[in-house]
Amino acid sequence: MNESMADWRNRHLEAMTRAQDSSGLFAVVTRAARELGFDYCAYGMRMPLPLSNPSTVMLNNYPVAWQARYAEQGYLARDPTVQHGIASLLPVVWSEAVFAEARPLWEDARGHGLQVGWAQASRTADGSVGMLTLARSQDALFDAELGQSEANMSWLAHAAHQGLVRLARPAGAAIALSAREAEVLRWMADGKTSGEAGIILSVSERTVNFHVANALLKLGAANKTGAVVKAALLGLL
Repeated sequence: MNESMADWRNRHLEAMTRAQDSSGLFAVVTRAARELGFDYCAYGMRMPLPLSNPSTVMLNNYPVAWQARYAEQGYLARDPTVQHGIASLLPVVWSEAVFAEARPLWEDARGHGLQVGWAQASRTADGSVGMLTLARSQDALFDAELGQSEANMSWLAHAAHQGLVRLARPAGAAIALSAREAEVLRWMADGKTSGEAGIILSVSERTVNFHVANALLKLGAANKTGAVVKAALLGLL
């Protein structure tokens, strides 16, 4: 990747912001996944409402035969990566150990050309849960590649979730950040710590954290990264 991490993220974030529907946003995610070395990607999201039948979004570019097989066999209910995502926000790399209790799924996926994969779940404060899966047919995922690319892979999972939440439940008009809150988040987007932002803005680190906390509350975000991504997607920065 010739461009910097910040430029790569900003390019895809801008494209996600312009997306008018889930298919358009997923096209951006698919392009980003390919740039990270993955031929296939999938995103599944469950919204918290309505309680009796939560709304779901399922998007992927897997081979059609695998999509049909996965649904036909009811693999969603037995997929250990999905179960992992429900319980943890940590990423998981496909392996025989991960699929030890789901050998038919593991062998079936490999038979359809899906041999290497990585997945990570995301959550937002409103209760929405999603998971991004990146997959390919060959070239094992070694530590060296993870060391180079996993930060962007995780960022993509989070950005995709925030973007899909925005499209599923537009709420930009109801959120208004103060000028200082937006300014602080812009510095966070550039990778500055609270202390560094405080020096730049000539205020204390405590004051910066106060504005960040207010922005988190307004945006319904779980952390600074989530707040920055959501604010950008909503056009608030």
